[in-house]
Amino acid sequence: MEKYRSIGEAAKAVHTTTETLRHYDRIGLVKPSKRDEWTNYRYYTDQDIVRLNTVRALQLMDLPLQEIKRVLDYDDLEKIVDALTLAEAKADEKIAALQYAKSKIRLAKSDYERKMQTSEHSDSPFIKTIPKRVILLSDALETPTVDTLWNYLSHFYEQVPATLKDQFYFEDLAGIYTKNGLSRLFAVCVRYANTAGLKILPEGRYLCANCTEENRKTALDELLSKATNEYGADPRFTVQLIVVSGILHWNYELQVYISK
Repeated sequence: MEKYRSIGEAAKAVHTTTETLRHYDRIGLVKPSKRDEWTNYRYYTDQDIVRLNTVRALQLMDLPLQEIKRVLDYDDLEKIVDALTLAEAKADEKIAALQYAKSKIRLAKSDYERKMQTSEHSDSPFIKTIPKRVILLSDALETPTVDTLWNYLSHFYEQVPATLKDQFYFEDLAGIYTKNGLSRLFAVCVRYANTAGLKILPEGRYLCANCTEENRKTALDELLSKATNEYGADPRFTVQLIVVSGILHWNYELQVYISK
């Protein structure tokens, strides 16, 4: 015997509202298998639930209801399979985009948590001993923007010759490298092969300071002056490490090499 669900039970089963199911009925997208002729109540079978779940899944792929109706009304099963295969590919793309967005949100969250654990954020210069780093300089980008930082690693993977792509892996870390007045955005290499744009940042002691975008130039000038006058260094390059401080905001950790 066929099992029927009320409209409320069907709505609960597919995590939507009864008004949504009434709308689907009105436009002919998903009609209930049974309707009481006296009360006009709608009743849904398990097969109706399958169709409703399919509709809801396709909606998450940003398909309009009329397009979904067209797909589900195909008489040709091959066409239905092809359409659902395409929707599945779009789902994979959306999942990848959401996972990347989640990684960026985690970075911002980690930065806020770090600040919560620190009683005060010091702007005074400090010294760090940093191991050798291999970076890849951008062939075009000089400074970060919202667009370039959101998906900056794709820029560097595209820059690498196709024959070497499998040999590269980048840390989720970016910065600005400046030497002889020329600045370039860079990515930190975890794995790499010999190619144009590679640069080695030597291991050693770096004089560092935190700053914002607004006071970056002044802070860097002061740090270079301090490195020269107080530590006797002759800075040949500077590193401005980008520190994500919000989903669409960032600060910098300035780094000036002073000694081995």
